[in-house]
Amino acid sequence: MATPVSNRVQKRRDALRAAGLRPVQLWVPDTRQASFAAECRRQSALLANCASERDTQAWVEQVADLSGWE
Repeated sequence: MATPVSNRVQKRRDALRAAGLRPVQLWVPDTRQASFAAECRRQSALLANCASERDTQAWVEQVADLSGWE
């Protein structure tokens, strides 16, 4: 038996589909995991001395619009 909440959710999903949208499920790293920070450090260290990464980072800094982030 459907609950009022599940009926509202289904109605909303149906409306979104009717508007031409579809649901997408994304899996992202769990930042609460104890190993997350260590993996970030490991990956950063791999890039720290990479010349092409320095070029990429310089380009990102050049084209980034930081207005409003002060």
